[in-house]
Amino acid sequence: MIKNTIINLSVKFCLSLLLLTSASTFATELTVGMQAPNFNLQATNGDFYQLSDYQGKQATVIAWYPMANTRGCTLECKSLTEQGHLIREYHVSYFMVSVDPLNDNREFAKKTGADFPMLSDPTKETAKAYDVLNFFRVASRVTFYISIDGKILHIDEDVSPKSAAQDIAKKLGELNVEKVAKLNKQ
Repeated sequence: MIKNTIINLSVKFCLSLLLLTSASTFATELTVGMQAPNFNLQATNGDFYQLSDYQGKQATVIAWYPMANTRGCTLECKSLTEQGHLIREYHVSYFMVSVDPLNDNREFAKKTGADFPMLSDPTKETAKAYDVLNFFRVASRVTFYISIDGKILHIDEDVSPKSAAQDIAKKLGELNVEKVAKLNKQ
């Protein structure tokens, strides 16, 4: 009797925890058309990047990821590294961002050969502003597409790490973000 009660309570607790974490993992409060929150974050190359530097110049893609050196994040980073040329066909800057300490991201960038800025948000302030900080206090895997004027064009909450670069390039095309070749002809 007591054993069954403990098992039932354990199952209910686990199901409740699962529901809580899945509900808080996604569903950002930001929506398409809103002004994207500005940020000023340090990258693995030592430079600081802020969204406002790109306004009026080019679109931006911000790919939030949960944690350096984990399987899904490694797949996503390798996709952006190995297939990044697809994204670079567009007039866009792109970043991966996590709440990991900068040194963890530096090691991760070196290990994966990342050829783009990987930003660190150890204070979690930017993650909170983008509403991606989940129940486990890490960023959810969410990609934001931001227009040249700083407005959110699209929010992808169903990122496939293995095909992230191809998916980003496809979405940039669907969003009619200018291609670099077009700009060079003008």
